[in-house]
Amino acid sequence: MATPAVQKGPGRGWPRHRPNLRFREPAPLLFLTAILLQLAPSSAFYLPGLAPVSFCQKGEETETCKSNIEVFVNRLDSVESVLPYEYDVFDFCQNETEKRPSENLGQVLFGERIESSPYKFTFNKPEACKPVCMKPYNPQDRQSADKLSFIKKGILLNYQHHWIIDNMPVTWCYDVEDGQKFCNPGFPIGCFVTQDGRPKDACVINSEFNKKNTYYVFNHVDIVITYHSGKNKEWEGARLVAAKLVPKSYNHADLSHLNCEGPPMEIPAEDKEKKINIVYTYSVTFNEDEKIKWASRWDYILESMPHTNIQWFSIMNSLVIVLFLSGMVAMIMLRTLHKDIARYNQIDSAEDAQEEFGWKLVHGDVFRPPRKGMLLSVFLGQGTQIFIMMFITLFLACLGFLSPANRGALMTCAVVLWVLLGTPAGYVSARMYKTFGGEKWKTNVLLTSFLCPGIVFIDFFITNLILWVEGSSAAIPFGTLVAILAMWFGISVPLTFVGAYFGFKKRPIDHPVRTNQIPRQIPEQSFFTKPLPGIVMGGILPFGCIFIQLFFILNSIWSHQMYYMFGFLFLVFIILLITCSEATILLCYFHLCAEDYHWWWRSFLTSGFTAVYFFVYAVHYFFSKLQISGAASTILYFGYTLIMVLIFFLFTGTIGFFACFWFVNKIYSVVKVD
Repeated sequence: MATPAVQKGPGRGWPRHRPNLRFREPAPLLFLTAILLQLAPSSAFYLPGLAPVSFCQKGEETETCKSNIEVFVNRLDSVESVLPYEYDVFDFCQNETEKRPSENLGQVLFGERIESSPYKFTFNKPEACKPVCMKPYNPQDRQSADKLSFIKKGILLNYQHHWIIDNMPVTWCYDVEDGQKFCNPGFPIGCFVTQDGRPKDACVINSEFNKKNTYYVFNHVDIVITYHSGKNKEWEGARLVAAKLVPKSYNHADLSHLNCEGPPMEIPAEDKEKKINIVYTYSVTFNEDEKIKWASRWDYILESMPHTNIQWFSIMNSLVIVLFLSGMVAMIMLRTLHKDIARYNQIDSAEDAQEEFGWKLVHGDVFRPPRKGMLLSVFLGQGTQIFIMMFITLFLACLGFLSPANRGALMTCAVVLWVLLGTPAGYVSARMYKTFGGEKWKTNVLLTSFLCPGIVFIDFFITNLILWVEGSSAAIPFGTLVAILAMWFGISVPLTFVGAYFGFKKRPIDHPVRTNQIPRQIPEQSFFTKPLPGIVMGGILPFGCIFIQLFFILNSIWSHQMYYMFGFLFLVFIILLITCSEATILLCYFHLCAEDYHWWWRSFLTSGFTAVYFFVYAVHYFFSKLQISGAASTILYFGYTLIMVLIFFLFTGTIGFFACFWFVNKIYSVVKVD
């Protein structure tokens, strides 16, 4: 199973080919919006982050139409470092009256720090070589030298700007091989030419960037804003449908002597005594385009997304695995079990009754409580909580409520759902623990409330300390940490206790057969029916169904690519559920036929072992796809990866366990046992 390759051009992290997409994310969103508009025609309704804004020329403003266009800036990040930084950390032009839009919980957890910028335009008013500010640097001044050094470090690590106009990312689109166009929702601070004259990253776009051991700063941007006019439409003014820019470098003498056609702005790497003045400028033009609709304005951004053929290949590959497993399970249920059950139920003599074999022989031990039943029940409770959270989140994302336009909504939804789903976790954990014959209900409910969430919080807190030390924008503020703890202790924990109360109040789950007092001796097992080989084999097929989708998810997290294909993700999620269930049922049946009745933990670990393959793939991705450098970035990468692996382990393990639990109860409920 090969990972889809990312073709790269000259310089690290520069994709050279991204075929165009032929489908649109907002379609289900618009369909739902249209229904709501039909239900309430007297007032307009838009989903979060997708309300259109109208723009008019200067002097024609109204309450619903404005002329000023503001540029907001997000954090700067890099594919070579896990550490993102706020815009203000770099010594760029600052807004005199800084204005931050309200941030939701998801944006804070993801480290998004959106703030206003000094780049402000008037609708349909072109500007050419407009000055913004000048930043002087004197090597004799320690503070000034440190600021310039930090900019050089950002250029060397290829940090990217992320600008936002009308809630839409400003993209840098450029031609690549085969006549294709790549649109990157960000543009670099600058670029660097090495000591041997090799241009790195964005320096390949301009032949003038040829001086050895030199940094080039992109201090000028040519911005093109495309709008759809409101002529003969039901709205007033115009609506923006695209925002693109091209970063450039010009060596301006000062604010009064601007030259947007001169040589590039150079910063020598070795000459540390030279005074430098960096003047930031911009040009902006407006284009009218009636063909692009406001509802499909994100389409041009998605030109850079992976082609859907790869996604469909992944889906078809997974469906083949599911069909194979379904056929195997059907064969067992309809042929093998049917014959076994028919034979067992037609026994006429006591002599024939002694000739039992296979899974029937362990009927008196198959429901014997497992060792470490307390821990298993806690894992099952947490896994149930995670499963419900993931299902609802992905379902809402498919409807368009959690689209990329509504920043931070995905993480906010997931966290809020997890907090509110403490009751199912407590109920399942308590009910299973009581079924196992446990009596320490206080310990059970406390472990359900604090064990797995505590591990995640400790990991998260340690990584956050590293981010604090490094001064990264991804560091969670202390107040937010207190708020998360308050949600955990004030909402999730009480709800878990409520669920545990009802779980312990219920009677234990009735098993179809009685358990013998003396355990049956398990015969010598072959290699394939031993616990470890079976568990290792059990995680291969589920991982094979998701590894391509996993590649795109890791790209969106660590390579800062936009992920929005939640329809594919939800379909793969359903396939994963089926695959984990069927693979666990198959292996469980084989082990019971080998007279090994220790299936409780084995069913959980068989599908849960998929998380181990997840971790191995994340390690492979780190060394083969990323260019991350530095101990802090490496620790952060594996710290966050371990959190994802733990969540995935609990989720897949719980799915496999309950599938096997249903299967075992089903087959032993139809067998007549004296």
